[in-house]
Amino acid sequence: MNESLSTRRLVIRLSLVVVAMFGFGFALVPIYDVMCQAFGINGKTAGAYQAGQQDVDESRQVRVQFLATNAADMVWAFRPLADEVTVHPGDSTQMVFVAHNPTDRPMTAQAIPSVAPSRAAAYFHKTECFCFTQQVLQPGERIEMPVRFIVDRDLPADVRHLTLAYTLFDITASKPPVAQVGQ
Repeated sequence: MNESLSTRRLVIRLSLVVVAMFGFGFALVPIYDVMCQAFGINGKTAGAYQAGQQDVDESRQVRVQFLATNAADMVWAFRPLADEVTVHPGDSTQMVFVAHNPTDRPMTAQAIPSVAPSRAAAYFHKTECFCFTQQVLQPGERIEMPVRFIVDRDLPADVRHLTLAYTLFDITASKPPVAQVGQ
């Protein structure tokens, strides 16, 4: 009888641990977002932005550098058409990134952006971006992908240089296979 009681207690304790781990897993994303916002880390961009009648600050220039990297196992060629541009805060600017799928199979990718310095990320607004959607390229296909952005006029005056970096991830395995015509 004593063994049965200790086995039951062990099962209850292990069940509670499993429930606690499951709950903690759900809480990680909101906790991460709050911590990033509180400490100004991660360099997340301000996201989609609806351009209004914002005045352009012609008296000031900000240099925006572009970086493109591939995550592990991503084989696409991926790069910006230019390494950097100089912009006036409040002015809408476009940069084009080029991707090429050198494989013999269709692939799907997702670009994840980051802005440095992280305290300037809230002042970097994308009005159009290839990172808003997944990119599907057929074997050997090459695509030009625009990003249109505005550096906010309220960017702190001491920030004169921003870096917009994209990491390209292969998410082909997470997408259901596309049915071939005639099957």
